[in-house]
Amino acid sequence: MASTEIDRYLNVDSQHVALDPEGYLIDLAAWTPAVAEALAAEEGRVLSEEHWEVIEVIRDFYSRYQASPAMRPLVKAVGQALGQEKGRSVHLMKLFPDSPAKVAARLAGLPKPANCL
Repeated sequence: MASTEIDRYLNVDSQHVALDPEGYLIDLAAWTPAVAEALAAEEGRVLSEEHWEVIEVIRDFYSRYQASPAMRPLVKAVGQALGQEKGRSVHLMKLFPDSPAKVAARLAGLPKPANCL
């Protein structure tokens, strides 16, 4: 569950989107593709079609299980949805350096995965 401590706001399309201290949305319903683009831009990322494929997979996972997937479940879900080549840790690390599960969840407007530090 996302923290209720508001750290800052992201201004997107004249709306103030509240973020917690780690950059996750306070209100998951505030997510839009424009919010994802703004979050990515803050990190110096440009979202490609491959990023959006993973964001769609992780949002679908959340809608099914009410939890953001940690790395192993993310790899499995992406592999099942997009094929084994895209469902590899190496591929996900190229798209979302540092921590694919955490970064993808944040950009998808979802809570931080429970097993991620």
